[in-house]
Amino acid sequence: QVQLVESGGGLVQAGGSLKLSCAASGRAFNTYTMGWFRQAPGKEREFVAAISRNGVTTYYADSVKGRFTIARDNAKNAMYLQMNRLKAEDTAVYYCAASSTTGWIPNRPYWYDYWGQGTQVTVSS
Repeated sequence: QVQLVESGGGLVQAGGSLKLSCAASGRAFNTYTMGWFRQAPGKEREFVAAISRNGVTTYYADSVKGRFTIARDNAKNAMYLQMNRLKAEDTAVYYCAASSTTGWIPNRPYWYDYWGQGTQVTVSS
């Protein structure tokens, strides 16, 4: 098992930046594919970005491509999401997730085994 805790959310003006962190504890972090999802009020959980176990492969939703960067540090059991040029529509609760499943279906919530509690990101326009 792995426990996930997000941090770094907050209130920022449109055009600004935030960096989210996801701290993992438990079983070997480098055995998990990691992902970021978000959920706005009244909407379904939405895929944001994912990163492979060794950090070589990344994948982004079209809505954040070119603005957000996902990264991980396996030595620190941590994952990050650098968010630049934020827009009001990026406002949501952001969740990190971990998958121990083989294969690569990173944009589907059902593929992930473990979830953090979420951190709120609010972008004012």
